[in-house]
Amino acid sequence: MAIVTDTTPSPTSPATSPVIHEGLPTQLPDIDPEETRDWIESFDAMIEGRGRDRARYLMLRLLERARQKQVGVPALRSTDYINTVPPEREPWFPGDEEAERRIRAFIRWNAAVMVSGANRKGLEVGGHIATYQSAASLYEVGFNHFFRGKDHPGGGDQVFIQGHASPGIYARAYLEGRLPEEKLYRFRQEVQHGVGAGLPSYPHPRLMPEFWEFPTVSMGLTALNAIYQARFNRYMANRGIKDTSDQRVWAFLGDGEMGEPESLGAIGLAAREELDNLTFVINCNLQQLDGPVRGNGKIIQELESIFRGAGWNVVKVIWGREWDALLAKDVDGVLVNQMNSTPDGSFQTYSRETGGYVRDNFFGVDPRLRKMVEHMTDQQIQKLPRGGHDYRKVFAAFDSATKTVGQPTVILAHTIKGWTIDALEGKNATHQMKKLTQDDLKKFRDRLYLPISDRDLDLAYEKTGTAPFFHPGEKSPEIEYMMERRKALGGSLPRRVNRSTLPKLPADKVYSELKQGSGKNKIATTMATVRLLKDWMKDEGIGQRIVPIAPDEYRTFGMDAMFPTAKVYNPGGQQYESVDRKLLLAYKESEKGQMLHEGISEAGAMASATAAGSAYTTHGEHMIPFYIFYSMFGFQRTGDSIWAMADQMARGFLIGATAGRTTLTGEGLQHADGHSPLLAATNPAVVHYDPAFAYEVSHIMKSGLDRMYAGSEEHPEGENVIFYLTVYNEPVSQPAEPDDVDVEGLLKGLHKVSTGDGDGPRVQLLASGVAYPWINEAARMLKEEWGVTADTWSVTSWNELAREAVDSEEWNLLHPAEEGRTAWVSEKLTGHDGPVIAVSDFMRAVPLQIARWVPADYRVLGADGFGFADTRPAARRFFHIDAESVVVQALQALADDGQVTREVVVKAFEKYRIDDPTAVAGRVQEGGDA
Repeated sequence: MAIVTDTTPSPTSPATSPVIHEGLPTQLPDIDPEETRDWIESFDAMIEGRGRDRARYLMLRLLERARQKQVGVPALRSTDYINTVPPEREPWFPGDEEAERRIRAFIRWNAAVMVSGANRKGLEVGGHIATYQSAASLYEVGFNHFFRGKDHPGGGDQVFIQGHASPGIYARAYLEGRLPEEKLYRFRQEVQHGVGAGLPSYPHPRLMPEFWEFPTVSMGLTALNAIYQARFNRYMANRGIKDTSDQRVWAFLGDGEMGEPESLGAIGLAAREELDNLTFVINCNLQQLDGPVRGNGKIIQELESIFRGAGWNVVKVIWGREWDALLAKDVDGVLVNQMNSTPDGSFQTYSRETGGYVRDNFFGVDPRLRKMVEHMTDQQIQKLPRGGHDYRKVFAAFDSATKTVGQPTVILAHTIKGWTIDALEGKNATHQMKKLTQDDLKKFRDRLYLPISDRDLDLAYEKTGTAPFFHPGEKSPEIEYMMERRKALGGSLPRRVNRSTLPKLPADKVYSELKQGSGKNKIATTMATVRLLKDWMKDEGIGQRIVPIAPDEYRTFGMDAMFPTAKVYNPGGQQYESVDRKLLLAYKESEKGQMLHEGISEAGAMASATAAGSAYTTHGEHMIPFYIFYSMFGFQRTGDSIWAMADQMARGFLIGATAGRTTLTGEGLQHADGHSPLLAATNPAVVHYDPAFAYEVSHIMKSGLDRMYAGSEEHPEGENVIFYLTVYNEPVSQPAEPDDVDVEGLLKGLHKVSTGDGDGPRVQLLASGVAYPWINEAARMLKEEWGVTADTWSVTSWNELAREAVDSEEWNLLHPAEEGRTAWVSEKLTGHDGPVIAVSDFMRAVPLQIARWVPADYRVLGADGFGFADTRPAARRFFHIDAESVVVQALQALADDGQVTREVVVKAFEKYRIDDPTAVAGRVQEGGDA
């Protein structure tokens, strides 16, 4: 924003000077210059007489008063480096602080022993000690007073645990009797003692499906997913599916983690939709992996500025209660000024130094500061605590967050990494320090006042190579207190439960339209897929459970027809007249809208798909996400989020529309998807299909519903998979479903479409998706121009064919005494004469996945390289994947087998000029760009 200047001189300023901007109405005329001058002169006099600190204080009070009176002034982007909740406004603390301190000590010890033990000689599997030690008070305040469990009448909270803090959560579960001691010894040893007999390193629901609810590593995704989880809770309530008014989302994050773009990428949405059911708790221990987060700056102040600017309620927990008396003496503001001006790097140093060092370097810079602490010993100064370790201060912050209305809240808690472990506390290398010596553990024990003798420690090391875990006994006051608190709050957390009922799925007739084909018309598979979606949304059983999701591309994918009926979800409704309101397909928003329009944010759309797809466990309600997007911007851009979706065992449909490297004409390199099936193949939960025909779409989509939302003997509650379909924007003739269609083959990945008539040389032509018309035309050309007969096959899934083949080989490896299995694709192609030519609009590596199991000479054509903008014929000629290229490749394979002469191949090559894109310069195409 430009700085506005005022040329009217003030009594104490030069003739021309910049004035305050950023929202103040500096451009308005001064209607009473004399009154203005009086105010300015009074302010100047106050500065001269009482000092800048007093003037600053009064200005802050005036700004506060202005906000109370609804006078439009800009919000402060940051406040003083002190607690947001002053001592006089702290609520009464309802807990037994001594019992809770003891509980924290038990958990701290067991968490540290767990990680240190996992790094004993000969094992050394890693782990993180310091993160939980810095955040223990933050979690324990939540567990003892705020986090509502699954048995709470309101449905329970959703708590996203910071991934590196998982040892502390396991340690608490051990005290609660939820995890046996032997599992703690087997931290990060998930299979060597038996599958499921150990503990995973981080929160992974797929690995511990009754314990963890949300995956929170990779870092950065927690913030994004938590925001959209809170938003989806409101969506569920506004649509009348479930009352979520008494549920809150808590997300625990690290200050270093906030450097991930995803961490801050959606905070504007949370404020815009007034998600006061959301609380971020950012553990600001000032350290990331290898050093300070902001050595020369102040990360808490920086984050406060960002979140305040985005519209969040910010609560800072900087100092423990021992600082209150010092701040009460700070009549000149000198202590607050020192707090404000000290960089994080210095605070980190103070956490490692003696009290004398802190006295000299922090308090010694001003005589008033030194006098303020002259009554304190060096040890007392050294122990002045950070606010994130003070139970009462943290409780006050959490209490404030839960009572805030109309805004999400972020709590910025100042802590010390590795707190209470002398060997780790505040060190830059804390992230890499994973093992504690016996002497380290003895000092740690003494600091926690645990009744573990040196002899017990030494004996445990002799026996197990690590220290013993500590449990005070099920009947101890601390454990009884802990269990009572969790019972009052609705049961233990984290906990994942499935209380959903499988929905009634549509009857077969809903699929009949796609099976009839398109007659004389041509339609793209994207349109066929959307048409089926519309019919699903009309279904009584699942219609209201469909969650359409798109990142600002509904019209691109032909879904604008849904606007008038399904409407776009907006918690504020539509408070304006749409510019296209007179049109039949006008844009409509509604508080009860069904369509999630995420704007230009594929990351946000994926987070919504994850929240919707896991609603069966978070809310006991099956929802069916249908996320449609440019295929290039799915697995390439948000692949990490799709991994998290799979880890969370979410279900649903991902539709990679405008797929293919040559199909989306005009858009160019960054939009041309030639590889998403390969990326999809790396995710074990993703089932990818690349259908060529509308009737294939109908069978695949039905299969997806059946597998995910209908029970089977193997999966009585439905299968935790994600269906990914690549569909196209190119209109093609859609044949009616043949009477003898091989549905089993279609769903396994390969079915025969046509059998060529005639004797002589024969080839097998395989294609997926939009490439099928190329081999259909190639079969005609081969027959009519070269006397070669071709059978054509539609490959609906290269990925599934390859997976089944790999599974067969794995079974053979593990069952050497039994008769070996044959890959299904091998059996399917066996007995069909001639070389096999495969082609797709993806790179060669996609169809090459099955090369090992094709029982014939196997040749592959694909669109390798970067995409570009041109017509489809030109692009396909350039990549050598069009019908003519298929013909030449087929003839070349036959020539290599001695069935035709080399001269035939040369003649075809020269006739079709497959190496020359200018040969198709005049060829027309149907269907425009996306």
